[in-house]
Amino acid sequence: MAGIYIHIPFCKQACFYCDFHFSTSLKKKGALIQALVKELELRRDELQNQSIETIYFGGGTPSLLTIDELQFVMDAIHNNYSVIETPEITLEANPDDLTSEQISELANTQINRLSIGVQSFFEDDLQAMNRAHNASEAKQCLQEATRHFKNITVDLIYGIPKMSLEKWNKNLEMAFGFGVHHISSYALTVEPKTALDTFIKKGTYPPIDEALALEHFNHLVEKTSAYGFVHYEISNFGKPDFFSKHNTSYWQGKSYLGIGPSAHSFNGKQRSWNISNNSKYIQSMQNNIVPKTVETLSVKDRFNEYIMTGLRTIWGVSLYKIERDFGKAYATHLKQASEKFISKNLLMISEFDAQPNLNILKTTQKGKFLVDGIAADLFMLN
Repeated sequence: MAGIYIHIPFCKQACFYCDFHFSTSLKKKGALIQALVKELELRRDELQNQSIETIYFGGGTPSLLTIDELQFVMDAIHNNYSVIETPEITLEANPDDLTSEQISELANTQINRLSIGVQSFFEDDLQAMNRAHNASEAKQCLQEATRHFKNITVDLIYGIPKMSLEKWNKNLEMAFGFGVHHISSYALTVEPKTALDTFIKKGTYPPIDEALALEHFNHLVEKTSAYGFVHYEISNFGKPDFFSKHNTSYWQGKSYLGIGPSAHSFNGKQRSWNISNNSKYIQSMQNNIVPKTVETLSVKDRFNEYIMTGLRTIWGVSLYKIERDFGKAYATHLKQASEKFISKNLLMISEFDAQPNLNILKTTQKGKFLVDGIAADLFMLN
């Protein structure tokens, strides 16, 4: 089983914290849609006839596409790939794009999951982030979307400087109040060369407060658990049967094809990424050339990637798999490197006496917020 990711590189305006590839000009949207379909045709053999179980429209802002444009791309996927009968098909969307009419039309397509970029239900936060929607549109959108879609995830940002715990709690309570079954929540981070980075350096925006972000994160974990959500990945919380199948496939090392400018692909042994330039991407597609860079991953690369992704999830890192797939030296390295984190109650080994092959290395609750740094310390560097 494999997945297909479609990158839609257009936005109405630039959020101050975003470093994804996109353009605020829609002039080349039609040509780019044609290029996406061309790339799907040119790369039809790369997945070696694996069945497609998930399709994900990300960006950028995929909800800027018309229903006909979305259907055009989905038809190309079905015409060139073997798609299972009921694939998970996700559309990332901004609240200001999801009018009642648009939601109703989307519900009549094959799209069966919405990822709605709310980020906050408060006007001052949205303005500070330069989001295109307002608080009222976020609420109206969810009220309408939940009438037509059962599978909805909401994006929320925590760790916003000077955001009180009470305000963060109100954001969560509002999301719960709409009955959504999945929440993706990320700490506000400062990426190089973003507007937010510039503002902080100039002193016009307060610096990120790690202690505040940790307080928000711990509250997020506590509240989602109380409402029956499973914390199945560091930034993702879902009710049973509502985990993101597409994103889970990334974390579990399944193959996926990334279509569009800047999109990444993975086949288990190689990773590739397309050029991050809309005009050059379109031109290459018109010449039947996929403008991608390919990297063959070494055993060390694959080990490090498994550590990074595995520790972020409830499935953890299988000690048996490490020795089986990477060798005894890697298993010994991991056991020795993890000892200091186990002693500090940041990592733990879930032991199964009856089936020792199932022993799993996981983060503890205390270690979850520090997982990226812990994983980096466990990497094989030589």
